[in-house]
Amino acid sequence: MAELFTPASLLVTGGAGFIGSNFIHHFMAVRPHCRVVNLDLLTYAGNLENLKGVEGNPRYRFVKGDICDGALVARLLAEERIDAVVHFAAESHVDRSIEGPELFVRTNVLGTQILLEEARRHWQKGVEQFRFLQISTDEVYGSLGATGYFTEETPLATNSPYSASKAGADLLLRAYHETYGFPTLNTRCSNNYGPYHFPEKLIPLMISNIIGKKPLPVYGDGKNVRDWLHVRDHASAVERVLTQGAPGRVYNIGGNNEWQNIDIVNLVCDLLDSRLGRGAGENRSLITYVKDRLGHDRRYAIDAARIRTELEWEPSYTFEQGIAETIDWYLANREWTEKVTSGAYRDYYERMYGNRA
Repeated sequence: MAELFTPASLLVTGGAGFIGSNFIHHFMAVRPHCRVVNLDLLTYAGNLENLKGVEGNPRYRFVKGDICDGALVARLLAEERIDAVVHFAAESHVDRSIEGPELFVRTNVLGTQILLEEARRHWQKGVEQFRFLQISTDEVYGSLGATGYFTEETPLATNSPYSASKAGADLLLRAYHETYGFPTLNTRCSNNYGPYHFPEKLIPLMISNIIGKKPLPVYGDGKNVRDWLHVRDHASAVERVLTQGAPGRVYNIGGNNEWQNIDIVNLVCDLLDSRLGRGAGENRSLITYVKDRLGHDRRYAIDAARIRTELEWEPSYTFEQGIAETIDWYLANREWTEKVTSGAYRDYYERMYGNRA
């Protein structure tokens, strides 16, 4: 399929996070003529050690900053001659949104509006081609029953402050396209897994706790269902949408891998039994059922027919391959996990950048 758009200078927001950093690694490898500017506030989940492989590249620039700082965003757009924005920056942990919804509204809704407005003004100054790609989540669709799938036409029906804030951002994106003709793109993905995942989410938390022989907390009965997508497949899908997607469109990105949470936990336990030299079932004995999360959606499942048929994209990872590689990555990078869980990873910015960024 012929490309519609080839960016020369890309602004990535939230590029020090789990998905953003994996995207930058992928994009810089497959797009050798594009400059990448990474704008990240380095909140608790932002980790510059995720980007060691690109930080010395002359095509890469890191800027520590807030997407709610309109003046900073405007300056970067102008001085870097940005012709595409890929917007990952977001508060994303549902549990944290239940405890403190205000921050999610500020970052995910107001931050997105500020980015959109500054990007629109920049575009209207005469940028020949431009794209603004908002990275969203299948959680905006709400909860599914035992059958059926989310399509791009599924009504938004959010059940947590996190998903409500992402839906608000998606609707602002749509409004900017419909009102101003601004060339937007919107992706909604299923649950990601893979390297550099902050260990508060299910899979890295289980791996970390198993290594440390700590309890493995499982919400409710553990039978909530999620569709799992390898983060590197997600990165390739985002690149495909950016370069070949039709402005104004929403594209669902799924991994075609539905699993109950408890089955994921059991699988990770079993794979780590042998890798850690433990007896069969030893890790499963660490499983501890805890009170279910408020507003916990029962099932998510993505229908990714649009991106498959229109853009000829499909995931390359099987779940069996992806989960095995992910476990092996965490075992080989225990120092990374230790720094993240202790907070020591935050020192990296000061050592590398100080006041220079």
